[in-house]
Amino acid sequence: MRIGRGTSACLVLFGVWSWILWPNFLKNIWADDRSWNDGATSFFLIHLALTIVSFAAGNAIGWLGIKGLRATRTPRT
Repeated sequence: MRIGRGTSACLVLFGVWSWILWPNFLKNIWADDRSWNDGATSFFLIHLALTIVSFAAGNAIGWLGIKGLRATRTPRT
């Protein structure tokens, strides 16, 4: 399956957005008072799982965009 350059670029931007959004989200959750009470709370663990899954999905989507951009390049002659 081939995807166009515009779609590939959008996927790459989504991957970049993931690198901006999810580490910042985790930092904010880590600092939240509801995250800790003699150890990690369920609030923190659920948001940690959400962060891990979303960050992994963002990386996979960004990787697909990079592969799509590489596939649409014109070969040098």
